[in-house]
Amino acid sequence: MKIQTSRFGTLDVADNDIVEFTEGLLGFEGLKKFFIVDPSDETLILWLQSVEEADVAFPILEPKLFKGDYKVRLSANELRALKIQSANSKDTLVYCILTIPADVTQMTANLKAPVVLNTADRLARQVVLQENEYSVKFSMYKELVSVMMSMPQTKPVPAPVAAASALSLKGASSKVEVSAL
Repeated sequence: MKIQTSRFGTLDVADNDIVEFTEGLLGFEGLKKFFIVDPSDETLILWLQSVEEADVAFPILEPKLFKGDYKVRLSANELRALKIQSANSKDTLVYCILTIPADVTQMTANLKAPVVLNTADRLARQVVLQENEYSVKFSMYKELVSVMMSMPQTKPVPAPVAAASALSLKGASSKVEVSAL
């Protein structure tokens, strides 16, 4: 299906790449259907794009990229709501929503309320973790730059500008450990 976005234009999105947040996102409870956009740039940042509202998209990133010891512990109720049978299921993805101000060096990640996706059942939920060790405004710019700098560099080849595309959930994986409380 074709979905219009204000940030990326019109994108082709497969039905099985759309996830449903049955309770919406915190502050956006009325929006239920989202997909992930890969902007095809060098930043590693993906976007959680609303299907219902073209103007609503959240920058997201897998937290293991900048916080190696990050873990998610879900309650039995959260596991049931997401239909996650095994805590470390290969069908479970975890992302943190980013806040990117005009001065990108002040970028933060919400580690306290990650977005958890069950790709097999196309269900998602933003969960508020019980652990007090995680912040809603974790400064992570330096760590992200460090990861980007350590990635193998390829010699630039003149090519057409890469277009953003919907990320296929089939085969997507996460390095974040998910366990039950």
